[in-house]
Amino acid sequence: MSDRHHHHDHPHRPSVRHRLAHLLTPHSHESADKLDPALESSARGMRALWVSLAVLGGTALVQAVVVAVSGSVALLGDTVHNTADALTAVPLGIAFVLGRRAPTRRFTYGYGRAEDLAGLAIVVTIAASAVFAAWTAVDRLLDPRPVAHLPAVAVAALVGFAGNEWVARYRMRVGRAIGSAALVADGLHARTDGFTSLAVLVGAGGSALGWQLADPLVGLAITAAIGLVLRDAAREVFRRVMDAVDPALVDRAERALGEVAGVLEVGELRLRWIGHRLRAEVAVVVDGEATVRQAHAVAVEAEHALLHAVPRLTAALVHADPAPAPGHADPHLPLAHHVTA
Repeated sequence: MSDRHHHHDHPHRPSVRHRLAHLLTPHSHESADKLDPALESSARGMRALWVSLAVLGGTALVQAVVVAVSGSVALLGDTVHNTADALTAVPLGIAFVLGRRAPTRRFTYGYGRAEDLAGLAIVVTIAASAVFAAWTAVDRLLDPRPVAHLPAVAVAALVGFAGNEWVARYRMRVGRAIGSAALVADGLHARTDGFTSLAVLVGAGGSALGWQLADPLVGLAITAAIGLVLRDAAREVFRRVMDAVDPALVDRAERALGEVAGVLEVGELRLRWIGHRLRAEVAVVVDGEATVRQAHAVAVEAEHALLHAVPRLTAALVHADPAPAPGHADPHLPLAHHVTA
């Protein structure tokens, strides 16, 4: 009943806590103003992508030079991983740009779901990295080869680990701040490449001690670690695609609605992510004798409370149901035959 904002009278006075929250967190109810935080989130995401692309690009360049002089196959694999990780910024960047587009009559919820598709692409890339790492390790086990310029290889491995770990933390921090599961998954991907760099370092140490099998054995162990990271990334992206939300957000929303004057009961409440933005749909029970204007005012106050209580919520559709009265039929009875198990 309330997803658009109009000027109206408020027959119900909001609670003192709600008024204080409104004073401490001022905001506008105009649609253009509500889009500003979402656009800022996209801008932060794009900034994170550009910065991480520059760091990983520089890391891969340093490693490529060392590969050329050392002939290290393990370091070559790590360089390929870092290059692939840098290039995952491309689908995410496209997703962030698409997410800024306004909804259309075909895409009525906008293009935020492109972010989830990018997350799926990143999960596939992590899986491909795990397969490549396993194949390289097995190939080295079957055909051991000496590595030249071991100190340079060790330094390049440290550079690879440091660059990937910094990018991983940065991407995950920004991703969690703006609610982007895809960016968090991309950060986890960067961490897998950091593990691969450590494998190169340990392998170089083993080679320096004359144990040529050190590199492939550690590579297999790192492949298992990549598999664990893949599981976490896949789970996070899968949950987002399936519209999963943190139950704590639902609890916060219910508590906020329960404090709104005029809301007698909170009915069905749904939250869903669209990219890194949240939308809500909720039914609230109001006085059955209230006028349409009064019920609408309660619905608007309910949406107002949700916008304050739920982080990254950009819109809520609030439906006002009349409280049941003795002798009156259920107002939803005409819809009963449409309800399926």
